[in-house]
Amino acid sequence: MAALSHQSEPDIRKARRLVVKIGSALLVDRATGLKTAWLQALALDVAEAKARGADVVLVSSGSIALGRKVLGLPDGALTLEQSQAAAAVGQIRLARTYEEVLAPHGIIAGQVLVTLEDTEDRRRYLNSRATMETLLGLGVVPIVNENDTVATDEIRFGDNDRLAAQIAVTVGADHLVLLSDVDGFYTANPKEDPQATRFDLIDKITPAIEAMAGDPVSGMSKGGMKTKLLAAKTAVAGGCAMAIMEGSVLRPLKALAEGANRTWFLAQGDPQAARKRWINAMKPRGELRLDAGAVVAMAQGKSLLPAGVTAVTGSFGRGDPVALVSPEGDILGKGLVRYTAVEAKAIAGHRSGEIEAILGYQGRAALVHRDDLVI
Repeated sequence: MAALSHQSEPDIRKARRLVVKIGSALLVDRATGLKTAWLQALALDVAEAKARGADVVLVSSGSIALGRKVLGLPDGALTLEQSQAAAAVGQIRLARTYEEVLAPHGIIAGQVLVTLEDTEDRRRYLNSRATMETLLGLGVVPIVNENDTVATDEIRFGDNDRLAAQIAVTVGADHLVLLSDVDGFYTANPKEDPQATRFDLIDKITPAIEAMAGDPVSGMSKGGMKTKLLAAKTAVAGGCAMAIMEGSVLRPLKALAEGANRTWFLAQGDPQAARKRWINAMKPRGELRLDAGAVVAMAQGKSLLPAGVTAVTGSFGRGDPVALVSPEGDILGKGLVRYTAVEAKAIAGHRSGEIEAILGYQGRAALVHRDDLVI
């Protein structure tokens, strides 16, 4: 077995926040439907991870594959309308099954449906991130899937490998596991080349590595090795280590921890540092001038509240980057603002408890959350 790094590989048992992507072929059998026994075993892995203190997010394929069986749709390519109809039927059954397998462990499941627009638009991104953070803070295991009932080609991820990577970055995960029909990344397609060698560890995705990627080999899923490499690029740049492993074994996460065949892609830094770099690279759309108390509070790692803002300049929307300015006019840092410029001007200098009376709705307490601040 080959390796492209002498660094030690990640340990799934030390994950603080874990995202697991589950492919359609692992979940759905064309003849019998959902593989309930496999899901029940996966639920044991999830319960074990949560018992260690990890947050867990499941990015699950399978709604279309399950729905087409229920609806009796023929094999082969489906039209967009047929796919959306199958997803509408399959999503209900898929969510219910996750709820049923996690409940015996005292775990609450929540369904989160997203589209590509939700991660590319900063306002939607912040809303999605806030929702996911709240769910995880409440101990919920979010079950994430692309919203196939409404997504059209121009707003689709197209595969759940890249969706899982984007979700991992969104929630600040430190480990991402792609449960697939292959047991890692090879020098060539092992089903076509018997001399192909699997990598245990890759610390940099080079052009040579990209050239080794093949095409999909499963009839159930869309994602081939190329999409997994794209997912790896997104994940590791966001400070998240990513593993590819064959997932059909019962208790796949336990198997991964015990040394099952896999390929790990090493993270570039940690999730929080990667997020700070991303925010810092943005061009501010406006400025928030702070009072002395807000400057001290931010230096202590606290969020920026409306009461600490003395002036607002610029034209910006929710999720846009703004500069944070000291009382003397010095730029202290940047942040992603949770209100529009008009709203920010209206609530500046006021306590968070007054926001509803001023704006007419109950907004978020922080003008800029501490996770979205770079000092």
